[in-house]
Amino acid sequence: MIIKNLGKNFIINLFLILLIFFLDRISKIYVINLDKKFFGSEIFSSKYLNVSLIWNEGIAFGLLSFDQDNLYNLLTFLIILIIFFIIVMILKSSGFKKYALLLILGGALGNIFDRLMYKAVPDFIDFHVGDFHWFIFNVADIFITIGVIFVIFLEIIDNNKEKL
Repeated sequence: MIIKNLGKNFIINLFLILLIFFLDRISKIYVINLDKKFFGSEIFSSKYLNVSLIWNEGIAFGLLSFDQDNLYNLLTFLIILIIFFIIVMILKSSGFKKYALLLILGGALGNIFDRLMYKAVPDFIDFHVGDFHWFIFNVADIFITIGVIFVIFLEIIDNNKEKL
């Protein structure tokens, strides 16, 4: 009865969030198991892509990594607050902006799950050109980044419409 009242959009939104969360979980579990199988060595290596597990205790791309539990816990608490803020924004949004925020939420839930379960987020995708390596990231980070790019793009479009 309650789900029927929430409507079809709720089911679609929930499905999208859960799909992102489970794609992230499956990829991380797979890489963690491969890392155990190969005893922590590089799992895959090519000219432009390496798959190698690292445990990120910071935020996006390893920024703000801390050795102190209090700072780690504070950072985790702040991320949970941001997740609640994103949920409020989703409830107030519509159209493409809502779906961009859903991408961010799905990825954020995947990473906060790891922070709470492992006290770190497993990152494993390492793009590089020669000796220049981009930050190592995971599937959740991909969805968060795509969502943020869409939100920024949509805000620029909305601001340009207001000026006309």
